[in-house]
Amino acid sequence: MSGVRTVEQSGAAHSDPASGPDLVLLAPFDGWAAPLSEVPDPVFADRMMGDGVAIDPLAAVLTAPCDGEIILLHAALHAVTLRAGNGAEILMHIGLDTVALGGRGFAAHVAQGQTVKAGDKLISFDLDQLAHAARSLITPIVITNADGFVVARRMENVKVARGQALMTVRRIAPAPAAAAGYGREVRRELVVPMVHGLHARPAARLAGLAKSFAAEIAILSGETRANVRSPVALMGLGLTKGARVTIVAAGADADEAAAALTALIESGMDEDGAPSAAAAIVAAPLPVRDGVLAGVRAAPGLALGVAVRLVQPDIPVEEQGQGAAHEMQCLGAALAVMKQNLQAAAGKNATLSAILEAHLGILGDPELAAEARAQIEAGKSAGYAWRSAVREQVAVLKGLKDPRLAERASDLIDLERQVLSALGGAEAVAMTLPQNAILLAEDILPSQLAGIDAARLAGLAMAEGGPTSHAAILAASMNIPALVACGPALLEISDGMAVLLDADHGRLTVDPSPAAREKIARQIAARRRARRDAQANAQALCHTKDGVRIEVCANLGSVEDAVTAVAEGAEGCGLLRTEFLFLNRQSPPGEDEQADVYRAIADALGGRPLIVRTLDIGGDKPAAYLPFPPEENPALGLRGVRVSLWRPDLLATQLRAILRGIPPAQCRIMVPMIASLDELRQVRRILDDARAALGIADPVSLGVMIETPAAAITADILAAEADFFSIGTNDLTQYSLAMDRGNARLAAQFDALHPAVLRLIAATAKGADRYERRTGVCGGLGSDVTAAPILIGLGVRSLSGTASQIAEQKAAIGSLTLAQCRDLAEKALAATSASDVRGLNPGD
Repeated sequence: MSGVRTVEQSGAAHSDPASGPDLVLLAPFDGWAAPLSEVPDPVFADRMMGDGVAIDPLAAVLTAPCDGEIILLHAALHAVTLRAGNGAEILMHIGLDTVALGGRGFAAHVAQGQTVKAGDKLISFDLDQLAHAARSLITPIVITNADGFVVARRMENVKVARGQALMTVRRIAPAPAAAAGYGREVRRELVVPMVHGLHARPAARLAGLAKSFAAEIAILSGETRANVRSPVALMGLGLTKGARVTIVAAGADADEAAAALTALIESGMDEDGAPSAAAAIVAAPLPVRDGVLAGVRAAPGLALGVAVRLVQPDIPVEEQGQGAAHEMQCLGAALAVMKQNLQAAAGKNATLSAILEAHLGILGDPELAAEARAQIEAGKSAGYAWRSAVREQVAVLKGLKDPRLAERASDLIDLERQVLSALGGAEAVAMTLPQNAILLAEDILPSQLAGIDAARLAGLAMAEGGPTSHAAILAASMNIPALVACGPALLEISDGMAVLLDADHGRLTVDPSPAAREKIARQIAARRRARRDAQANAQALCHTKDGVRIEVCANLGSVEDAVTAVAEGAEGCGLLRTEFLFLNRQSPPGEDEQADVYRAIADALGGRPLIVRTLDIGGDKPAAYLPFPPEENPALGLRGVRVSLWRPDLLATQLRAILRGIPPAQCRIMVPMIASLDELRQVRRILDDARAALGIADPVSLGVMIETPAAAITADILAAEADFFSIGTNDLTQYSLAMDRGNARLAAQFDALHPAVLRLIAATAKGADRYERRTGVCGGLGSDVTAAPILIGLGVRSLSGTASQIAEQKAAIGSLTLAQCRDLAEKALAATSASDVRGLNPGD
C-alpha cells in the first residue's frame, strides 16, 4: 500500500486577492481516502469528471463538505452536486454502478435548489445493500468545473473522519459574472440529427459558430453541461443520433446565438453519409489463422508488398516548468506555429482540408487551453501541460460507447505530437519507405499519412482504428487499400515480411504462398493496366461502343473541385452545390461574392457545361440566418425550391449572380425538390426578371432535379417546360423506399438500384423523351460503375459523380453497346431486389 501523504498542487494554501480565499472541503463521512487513480472506473480514475479524492466509506450518511447550494440531485439518489459560494461545483458519487439500483437503498435529506451548511446530512444509504449490489462502495468526490479551479492540497492513503479537512480548492480564473449580468437566458430543446452523432467535424463547426457571439452558450445533455466553444467538451458528451439536448444561451445576443446553433445542429451539417452495415460495426477481429489476419475494410483494393512497422515513441517532455509566464509564452508560440502549418497544408486536397479544418477547431479549444494553463500555473512545463490536457480528453473519447466518436481520439493524439514537436523546435521528418510498402501500425495519425510518399505506399493496416477514422477517410481519398481493427497480432508481423492485403475481403495474409503471390500480382497488374488505360483516355469524350454520346461529368462544391475534375477528364459539371456559399455564416452571401465564385468555377471548367443547383437548404441543411418555423418532419417540410419561393429575394439574388458569373452558353440552372409544374413556373418568372434586369437576351437553360416520386411520375408534364432533367438518386431512393438515408441500420437495404427506384428513373427518361429533353443522373448512382449500363439502358444520357471515378466510368461505358445496356436495363426492371440487380452482368 502507498504511504500516507498530503498532496499539494502548488504550495501551501493561501489567499490571493485576485482569486479569493481557498476553499477547504471537509470529508463527507468516515472512511479511507484514496487517490482517484485507484477508483476502478476510468471515468473517475482518468479524471474525466474532474479532479479530487475518493473515499471508501465506513459510515452510511453523506454530509455536505462545505456551505453551498444543491444544484443537482440525481433521480437515483446515488449522486449529488453542490455549488460552493466561490462557484466550485463538487460532485459526490456514492459507489460505482449504483445508478442501476434506481434509488433502492438511498434516502435523500435535501432537495435540488436547497441551501446547506457544512456537515448537513445530504443522503443516507444502506451499506449492506450497496455492498451486495454495487460494483464498489468507493465514493469519488470531484470538482467538475476544472476550468476555474484546481485542487491545491488533498489527503490520500489515510483514514479520514467526517468533518476533517479533505481537500483545498483554489480558484485559477476570475469569478464569472453573475447570471443576471448576462441578461435573459434562452433555451432551445432539440434532437441531434447527425447520422454519426457529434464527432470532430460538426463539433468544430459548432465551436466556430459559437465564437462569433458574445453570449455564454452551453449544451445540456442529461446531467452533463458542455461549453459550446469547446469541440472536445462537445465530443465528450457522447451524443449520438436521436439524443435530446438543450441549448442554453445567456447574454446580449442570446436569442440570435441560440437560433443559429439550433439551426446548425438541426441542419445535420452535411453529415449525411452512412457507412455500410458491415463498416458501421467494427467487430472484434479474428485471430491469425493459417497466416491470415482479419480486419475491417477502410478503403478498397488489393496490395502485395513488404511489411513496414510504424513505431511511434512518446516525445519526451520535462515535467517541471521554468515559470508560468515563460511556459505560457512557449505554448502560445507552438500553437501559433501549428495553426500556420495546418492552414498551409489545408489546400492540398479536399479530404485533407476537411480533416485539418476539424484539427484547427480542436487546436483553438478553450477547455484544452484552460486545462493546460492550469497545469502550467501549477508549475508544469508547457509540454507536460499540453500532453496532460490532451490525454485527459483522449480518455474521455476512448471511453465513449460510440465507436465513431472514440475514433476521434487519434485526432487529439495527432495534435499532441505536432505541438510537442513545435515546442521542441523539431521539424517533422518524412518516413522513408521501400517500394510497395504495406504500413502496419497500432494507429496512424492523419498528419503521418499525409506526409508519406504515396508512390511507395501500397497498402495500410492498423491494429486499432475504425472505418470512419480520419486516417481511413484520407487513405480512401489517396486510393490506398486499407484495413483497420486488425487486432494486436498485426504488430507481431516482422519488418520485411511479405504480406498480401485484400481490403475488399477484409484479409491480410502473412507470407503468402508463391502461387498466391503470382495470382494476386496478376490481378493487381490487370487492375493497374485497366486504370492506367482508362486515365490515358479520360480526356476523350465518352461514347458507347456503338457511338452513342454519354456525358460524364463531376459534382462540384468549390473552385478546387473544378480544377481536379478537369484533370480527371470531366466533361463538365453535372451538379454545383451552392450551399457552401450560404452555410456557416450569419448572413447570406451578397450578389458580388456569389458572382465571383461562379465565375471562377466557370473559368476553371474552361467553357465546359456548368449545371448550377439553386440553393438547397432547409430540412437537413438550414442556415443560421433563416428562421425556419418548427417542423415535425423537416425532410418533408421547407426544403429546396420551397425555401427559394418562401424567400424569393434570396433566389433572385442568386439567379442574378449566376447570370453575371457564367456565360449563357455554358450556364444551366437546376431547381431542387420540384414536385409540381407551378413551382417551376414561379422560378422561371424570377429568372426571366433577372435576365431582363441584366439585359441578357440569350436563353438560359432551366432544368429540374428529379428527387420526388411525384416529379418522376409526372415527368411528361414537367418536360413540357423544363429544359432538362437530372435525377438525384439519393433523395429519390429515400422517398421511394421510405427509408432514412442517414440510418445506418438500414444502410444495407438503402440501394438506388432497387427495382422500384429504377422504374421511376425509367418513367423520368420516358417523359423527357416525349419533348426531346436530356436526362442525367447526379446522385450517388452517377459514380457507380455497376449502375452505368443500366442507367444508359433506361434512357439516361448524362452521368455526374465523384471526379476520381470518371476514367473508369468512361472506360466501362466505352466497352458496351446501347443494345447491351438496354437488355441489362430490361432485366433490372424485372428483378425483385437490388441485390438481384447488382448480380446482373452485361454478358448474361
